[in-house]
Amino acid sequence: MKNKLVKSILLMSLSVMMVVSNVGGVLKVDAAMASATNGIVNFNRGNAQITIQGNGGQSLTGKEFHIYRLFGAENSVGNESINYTFNPEYKLALQTIVGRKLGIATAEVTEYQVIDYIQSLNKNQVEGAYATQTPEGSYSDFRYFVEELRDIIVSQGITGDVVSVTSPSSDNEIVIQGLEYGYYLVDETSAVGDTHSAASLCIVNTANPDASVVVKSDYTGIVKKIQEDDNKTEIGNDGWNDIADYEIGQTVPYTMSSVIPNINGYHTYYYAWHDVMDEALTFNPHTVQIEIRDDESGESYYLEQSEFEVIENPGNGDTFMVEVSDIKKIVDREFDNMNALNENKYGQDVILTYTATLNDKAAKDMGRPGFENDVRLEFSNDPDSTGKESTGFTPWDTVVCFTYQVDVLKTNNHDLELADAKFRLYYDAECTKEVFVKQTEDGYNVINYDSLSGVTNTVIPTEMVTDANGSIIINGLDDGTYYLKETAAPVGYRKLLDPIVITVNATFTNYRNDYVKGDGATDKTLTKLEAMAHIKTFLDGIYEEEDVVLETNVDTGKINITVINAVGKKLPVTGSVLTPIIIAAGAGLVGYSFKRRKEEE
Repeated sequence: MKNKLVKSILLMSLSVMMVVSNVGGVLKVDAAMASATNGIVNFNRGNAQITIQGNGGQSLTGKEFHIYRLFGAENSVGNESINYTFNPEYKLALQTIVGRKLGIATAEVTEYQVIDYIQSLNKNQVEGAYATQTPEGSYSDFRYFVEELRDIIVSQGITGDVVSVTSPSSDNEIVIQGLEYGYYLVDETSAVGDTHSAASLCIVNTANPDASVVVKSDYTGIVKKIQEDDNKTEIGNDGWNDIADYEIGQTVPYTMSSVIPNINGYHTYYYAWHDVMDEALTFNPHTVQIEIRDDESGESYYLEQSEFEVIENPGNGDTFMVEVSDIKKIVDREFDNMNALNENKYGQDVILTYTATLNDKAAKDMGRPGFENDVRLEFSNDPDSTGKESTGFTPWDTVVCFTYQVDVLKTNNHDLELADAKFRLYYDAECTKEVFVKQTEDGYNVINYDSLSGVTNTVIPTEMVTDANGSIIINGLDDGTYYLKETAAPVGYRKLLDPIVITVNATFTNYRNDYVKGDGATDKTLTKLEAMAHIKTFLDGIYEEEDVVLETNVDTGKINITVINAVGKKLPVTGSVLTPIIIAAGAGLVGYSFKRRKEEE
């Protein structure tokens, strides 16, 4: 079909080439399967080599190339002519496809007919082994032919030589050495969605010593980030990384970035984000924005609401998905750089942003393992299909956020637990900006201002009261400094005059952009949880201040603090010589009163 694009196929011809080994370390193998390590693999069959250069921004690591030698190639003495001959292993596949095109029975198709038919598809014909050859376009008949040929080869169970890239060279290339001279088809496959890569197609026809090809495109990848609201300068990138901590009720920003691959040859290109978030996170669908950005030109376009769809609970365990039915249409319209072959220039960044709210369910599982959020991208991987008929998936990418708990124990200086002490929590030393809380079965949960939707004036702050065990549990605190103010002491006790300064310090890994799903439950991510209390007391006419290292549990995210009210002592009394006299007088009065009553009777 005319709308077909070769799914990651590289076609090249090689002739009269010599081995070069300018990239360090050669791995020599005899088998038909090999790994390219440090950019080199050697099949030790001949003196030809293919260099594959990855495109800008996408590594060749993890890729796999199936190499098919369709024809042998032989140059004339003066290199003015090239003669091709069947490789018997691929003769049937070539006869099959050319027979279809010419209407000839497969067995009757000759070598010359195959070569001449392929040559007839060449719109940029040149002579001579060393002549520069212009590649055919993405929408050319030749590219559709190569697609069909590849499908036939695969259907016949021919795998060819397989090169898996363990690691490319430092400049993101691999050199496949030790090949026989010939005309090669190279099929780039991908583990993504267990499919062939979506759009990589290059044609090279050369007799130069090193046949080089550039992988024009790749399946798109996906990178997810969460924005930490503290220590942005230290973290860099305005706080965008894989790890963050927040208060319950706080708005958590997320971004997901990808790149439009080379989708020349596609008539439509499906693009959809699949997101799975912890139940402690509440998705805010109205915050979804999609930007397509071309850094080279500086141009940017934000999709209209009508150009994408947000679907909540779409199934398969997804929390939501965002779907663009045809992102190619949008890119071609907004970033029109069409060449004479009707091919556009791709590679634009796609950035999806949204927020979620850390909800009350976070109170049940603070500290490790944190609250993860996963995303993967679904995309078209068959140019011959439309919409969602044939799609692949990127691997999942995961970020994580944490929150913490402060357990307050109220006692006197004899370790007696005190009920009915009252407290409020503040963000500032002046105690003017209160940390709103609400009482739940889990204690007092923070109500961050973000969750109040601008109606803070209607919210009555809740005063925290110690229970019969002298306890207050405050759930959902962030890394940072808080001020705990005693507003009323238990009956018979003097309240603290000054707020207690509580500093929460969470330490994370230095590799904040390398989070791996599940690592939040280990010491690989949240490495330490520390806390300090600055306590100021006034007793016996004297102010005393001290810094206390608080007990913490990084696994549960708990910070323990004991707030002490000193036992109040009785005021002094003095003795007096009047006491016995008064007592005696009192006794006399009692006697007189008794005698008077008797006389009256």
